[in-house]
Amino acid sequence: MEVIMEALPALGDAWALILQPVVLGYLVLGVVMGLCIGVFPGLGGIAGLSLLLPFMFGMDPILGLALMVGMVAVVPTSDTFASVLMGIPGSSASQATVLDGFPMSKKGLAARALSAAFASSLFGGLVGATFLTVFILIARPIVLEFRTPELLMITIFGLSMVGILAGRVAIKGIVAAGLGMLIGTIGEGASSGDLRMSSYDFPYLTDGLKLVIVGLGIFAIPEIISLLRQDRAISRAAQLGGGWLDGVRDWFANIWLSVRCSIIGVVVGVIPGLGGSVVDWIAYGHAVQTTKDKSNFGKGEVRGVIGPESSNNAKEGGGLVPTLLFGIPGSGSMAIFIGAIALLGSGQIEVGPAMLKNNLDITYSIVWLLALANVVGTIICIAASGGIAKLTTIRFALLAPFLFMIISFAAFQSGQNLMDLVALFAIGFLGLLMRRFDWSRPAFLIGFVLATPAENYANQAVQIASSRFRRGFEEGIDYIFSPIVIVLLIITVLSVVLGLRQAKNIMAEGDVQSGSKRAPLVFLLVITGYIAYAFYDAASIPSYSRDRVFPMFVASVCLVGCAFLIIRMMLKPETDTIFADRERNGEDANAKHGLWPTLAWFAGLLILTSLLGFILALVIFLFTFMRFRAGVSLVFATIYTVAGLAFMCGMAWLLNRDFPPGLLQEYVDLPWPLT
Repeated sequence: MEVIMEALPALGDAWALILQPVVLGYLVLGVVMGLCIGVFPGLGGIAGLSLLLPFMFGMDPILGLALMVGMVAVVPTSDTFASVLMGIPGSSASQATVLDGFPMSKKGLAARALSAAFASSLFGGLVGATFLTVFILIARPIVLEFRTPELLMITIFGLSMVGILAGRVAIKGIVAAGLGMLIGTIGEGASSGDLRMSSYDFPYLTDGLKLVIVGLGIFAIPEIISLLRQDRAISRAAQLGGGWLDGVRDWFANIWLSVRCSIIGVVVGVIPGLGGSVVDWIAYGHAVQTTKDKSNFGKGEVRGVIGPESSNNAKEGGGLVPTLLFGIPGSGSMAIFIGAIALLGSGQIEVGPAMLKNNLDITYSIVWLLALANVVGTIICIAASGGIAKLTTIRFALLAPFLFMIISFAAFQSGQNLMDLVALFAIGFLGLLMRRFDWSRPAFLIGFVLATPAENYANQAVQIASSRFRRGFEEGIDYIFSPIVIVLLIITVLSVVLGLRQAKNIMAEGDVQSGSKRAPLVFLLVITGYIAYAFYDAASIPSYSRDRVFPMFVASVCLVGCAFLIIRMMLKPETDTIFADRERNGEDANAKHGLWPTLAWFAGLLILTSLLGFILALVIFLFTFMRFRAGVSLVFATIYTVAGLAFMCGMAWLLNRDFPPGLLQEYVDLPWPLT
């Protein structure tokens, strides 16, 4: 009771913050943006939040949070359009929805499937928000007891879950997370300022890679390239059919399934690193197991839609638990969310125990915004269904250059450096290869995000523990092995054991079929080479510096993992899951356009930008792409180019942003926006 009475003022302050008209306006704007992002396959919450990151600098905290929460909440709802209407997973969290949603659409029951999905999503989102409210009330006193060893232990727990439960081959998940951590350590070390994998002769990397670049590169670019290579409309038909009320009745008739799957979503969301990559499959499996007649699953069973969609939105509330309480991202989108919160206002908001102590009103504002966003998102999705169904009949070749234009602009704003675009292209290429060979990209991204806190917590814990041990052995042991640390250690060990047993059933990048031995082995050897060089680079740092310890430890673990993978590749046949390769089997293998010619278009934009500046390069890129790659008329290509240019200039003018310059700008004095 005392805990509730202490939290009541913060609850009241939270409502006062979010019921302002301007805050609700930003929430609706975020919902609309999330709807636009989620409706296109592959552009999930990670890509959407990455696009918002550059605009979070200095924004009023409550307005920025309303914008982000609105987007995060609605993406798991709006990505249902792609799954039901196109038969393509709108994101990793809607893969299972395709199995029964798309067959229902082909039977003329698209409206029934969508309404059942939206009702389930709304219910799941509200369950997630309710859980988060109660959990914060109960857990706040415990969380405030967390010190450096406890935070380090829960970071290790999060990383262990990411590595083990990130794909069918558990060791690949561990190496992917470790690779992300090593890339996260690039630049000056926090303890002594020693450089890792960088040089003052090449100053760009001394500050490390920015989260917005890594997030966009590792997720958005691979999906855009993959869809563009298909060179077709996203959907072949825009008819929804009837049955909106039937779908709601279906949900109500299966409400207990929705309740159970919502709880599954919350629990999976709480576990750092799981998130959308597995929650829909767990919920779908539960729906199949609890249905007497299983013969209709995969042919248009509405329970196969209700189960996954209930869990999808509920997981967002669960994912905010480790994110807000411990600063540990529960999913890839939560990893971006953490980075964005640090940019708001004057940087006074910090996720973790400090947020519950100093910003409890902000914490509850996020909870209520999440609940409101689910309601608003569901209403807008139902209202916009007809129009969205027609939008999906547009060829993706007409959308891809616009999306890449936005991504390039957003990436440049992170550091105002032309090298931002080079880094975006490089990380995007890595993301393409990880997607191709079934290496978990969520594990990579969360490893990247957790690299800095893990290193800082480890250094601080060692430093403080050394001081305590000098005073007495018992005092040092009490500091390291507190009751919370022991409990977390036991949970971590159990999760690893259970995770190893379940890892073979988890598909990090979907159902990727096995290919030949050569390409996956070459990619593994390249990854191993980078990790080995990172170890050598860290070992070159003077032994008295603590900046060498963390990257050397991570690289050592990864090298052991790579050795096991190489041995397995040498012993196993080509049919083994370790040889997964999208270019050998599946839609990528049958794509109309090759990978390299498609990449060449975007490499051309990068090269032209370095020579002529972004605006002039953009004009050439948009016109030539639309004219020759998309094959549209001269008039349409011209109108498209002018519209794209006007949109870019309008955004830059409103936000007071610059464009990437090229060599031309060094020799010729040009007016804005050509500067």
